[in-house]
Amino acid sequence: MTYRRATSNDCPLLADLNHQLIRDEGHRNPMTIPELEQRMRDWLIGGEYVAILFEETGNVVAYALYREQPDEIYLRQLFVVRERRRQGLGKQAMHLLRSEIWPKTKRLTVEVLVANTAAVAFWRSVGYRDYSLKLEIVPMKGRRA
Repeated sequence: MTYRRATSNDCPLLADLNHQLIRDEGHRNPMTIPELEQRMRDWLIGGEYVAILFEETGNVVAYALYREQPDEIYLRQLFVVRERRRQGLGKQAMHLLRSEIWPKTKRLTVEVLVANTAAVAFWRSVGYRDYSLKLEIVPMKGRRA
């Protein structure tokens, strides 16, 4: 597997992959692909986030989107294309990020939807440990308290 840093030219592809990720993980994000593309472009051009594309034989098989801060690297998204899942690509991508891209002196964080049990298991398998649990009460539409 090879990798490269994404550019603004990759934003349409990243938006499509991000849209798949949102659907696959059961996230409530209602953004369209054009909206996701613009958000990705803003993040990459503004330097807030970095995206890495992972490729095999010239085809993108995964991507990672992260933000580096002075003491932490926050991994916002890691996505493996659907037809290549369960082949170890996510673990390979994480290995490359940790061994070749990210400094070893920073805390690594990721957020996971608790209902996405496969993702929770994956993150634990690559070394992440539970730190916090965010709870919520979702407002009921059309109802007053």
